Amino acid sequence: MKILLEPWSENDLDLLRQINTAQMKKFLGGPETDDQLVTRNRRYTEMNDPQTGRIFRVMLLPEDVAVGTVGYWEREWQGVQVYEAGWSVLPGYQGRGIAVAATLEVIEAASAQDRHRFLHAYPKVDNAASNAVCRKAGFALLGPSDFEYPPGNPITCNDWRYDLHAAVK
Repeated sequence: MKILLEPWSENDLDLLRQINTAQMKKFLGGPETDDQLVTRNRRYTEMNDPQTGRIFRVMLLPEDVAVGTVGYWEREWQGVQVYEAGWSVLPGYQGRGIAVAATLEVIEAASAQDRHRFLHAYPKVDNAASNAVCRKAGFALLGPSDFEYPPGNPITCNDWRYDLHAAVK
C-alpha cells in the first residue's frame, strides 16, 4: 500500500461530499449542509501555508484514487500554540493502514516547520479507529478532555500528543 498526499484544491469538493455521510461524520456532529461543505472546501483550499497548516487529499497508489483527507493546523491548547491533526478515510478503504500512513506523513510535514513542539489529535473517546491511528502513529495518550464540536455540542475526546522534536527530520 502506497499513498501520496496532494495539497487540497478547489476541485476536491466532491471528496468532501463523499465523506459527508452519517457513518463518516458519526463522531464529528453529523453531516453538514452543502453550504457548509462549500465553506469548508474554501477554507481547506486557503490553508496553503506549511507554517500554519495544510490540508491534503490522500491518494492511493498505483490506483491514483482519492481515498480521504489529512491535515494539520495551528490552535491554542492550554495556553500554548500547537498543531492539531485530523484525518478521514472513505469506508471502502478503511482498515488498510491508510490513515496511519497519512498521519505519519503529516507528522513529518509539521515537524519540518520547526514552529511548534507538539502535534495533538482529539478523537472522541469512543472512536476506536481514530484512537488506534493515534496509537499506531506514535502519539502519547494524555487522557480525556472536554470539547465542544461542533460548537454547542459538548463531547469528550482523548488528548493524544506527538512530540515533534522527537520526530525524525
